[in-house]
Amino acid sequence: MIKRKRNPIKNFFLPRSLRYQLLTRTLFILAFILLAIGFFQYFVMKDFLYRNEAETLSARLMSLHDNIHFDMDSETKVSDSDDKVDNKPRTDNQFFFLQDMSLAEIDSDGNYSDLFGKTSIEAPKLSKKDYQNLIKDPSNLRDQDYKIATNAKGIEQLIVFKPTKDKPGETSTQEPRILQLGTNTAPLKDVLYQQLLTFMILSALALVAGLWIYLRVLKKTLVPLSTIVHAVKNTDAGNLEERLPVQQGQEEIDRLSIAFNAMLERIEKSFEHERETKEQMRRFIADASHELRTPLTSISGFVEVLLRGAANRPEQLFKALNSMQGETRRIIKLVEDLLFLTKLDRAPDLQAAETNLSELIRDMEPQLNVLAGTRTVQFDLSEGLIGCYESDKIKQVILNLFNNAVQHTDSTTGTIKLSMTKSGTQAILTVQDNGAGISSEKLPYIFDRFYRADPSRTRLYGGAGLGLAITNSIVEAHGGRIEVESQIGNGTTFRVFLPLL
Repeated sequence: MIKRKRNPIKNFFLPRSLRYQLLTRTLFILAFILLAIGFFQYFVMKDFLYRNEAETLSARLMSLHDNIHFDMDSETKVSDSDDKVDNKPRTDNQFFFLQDMSLAEIDSDGNYSDLFGKTSIEAPKLSKKDYQNLIKDPSNLRDQDYKIATNAKGIEQLIVFKPTKDKPGETSTQEPRILQLGTNTAPLKDVLYQQLLTFMILSALALVAGLWIYLRVLKKTLVPLSTIVHAVKNTDAGNLEERLPVQQGQEEIDRLSIAFNAMLERIEKSFEHERETKEQMRRFIADASHELRTPLTSISGFVEVLLRGAANRPEQLFKALNSMQGETRRIIKLVEDLLFLTKLDRAPDLQAAETNLSELIRDMEPQLNVLAGTRTVQFDLSEGLIGCYESDKIKQVILNLFNNAVQHTDSTTGTIKLSMTKSGTQAILTVQDNGAGISSEKLPYIFDRFYRADPSRTRLYGGAGLGLAITNSIVEAHGGRIEVESQIGNGTTFRVFLPLL
């Protein structure tokens, strides 16, 4: 099957790609921010331009003669020189600066009069109610207040208002009136649109440049993550010892690397434990089969001898039956030991009680001396060593270690020393012999099941290699531990550490 290589650029823009999602979401956020800034800038600029224009119009209204009188009844306009012009305003030089603007007057009743007429743009007209409200409430005529209105020709204008005044020193004989000055908003909108267009072009260029830069920065930023992806792809049961670098400059990636390395370590330990368990099981089955096959073969041989006529000879019959009984006992002992180890492994059920270790060993002295035969046995026991133990199991520990010392020492020159001392909150049981010793490469395995440091010697005494394994399991069930020291030619020393009350 041919594997096709994926295009990295195409993969970059896949919808489910992390790079693609980060890129699109970041660009969306930037576009939204720029759009919000654009709208905000537009409205702020619009308000600024309109208010600035309103202040300019108010200043121009202030520059008009304050003593212009308007006679709306005669529909004439009177200046301070009393010159009259029928239905036409004065358009001399004093109003030259008001060109391209509209000017209107509103009386106290809200009646509207366009003062420039056709000489300039037409003034927009508000409702009488709006005009009356302006006249009644002079606070609405501040210089910065303005209104946006449209005249009859559809031209939008910005308009401001100012109340008229009499000449200084004259008595006011007219009702309150206001002047309305307006200007076309088209130039202001052109400025706004130009500003908005400039902002949009700059924003688009910024997004394009940001995309170009962000693609490269994002690619470099995600390199540690890609490293983890490649490492995961290359990880299998055969190379679990490989680890990821944990100092890649990114806290989240470093934490992920640490977690991944910890997971690999757990998996590696699990695989190693599984291999060890399988190897132990394989070895256990092989050893158990071997231990059972030997006595069964012997029994089968003796039965065959008996069937051939040895049953009619009393001497041969007795020897055969005696040997068969010994092999049967050996099988029973092996099965009992295996069942005992299985119980200890599953759930040790100890019938523990307060026990004096020194007295327990003294009670066993006659039995130990019998087992030692002609060997020299020395006892060194401290008093007051009391703990919570199952006495029968502790006796089995002592017997197993003592039997092991007996089997590995000379029957005439052998010396076995059994001592019980205290160290802190622990009792230390020591069994020391002057036997042949155990080599250093064999020491780590002597507590394994069916392991024999000296197969020929243990076979002589019928051992199956389970005594020390049982001893270790009993000690651990009591919350203790066992250690061993040995050198070739200098004997062996076992130390059992048990908790005291």
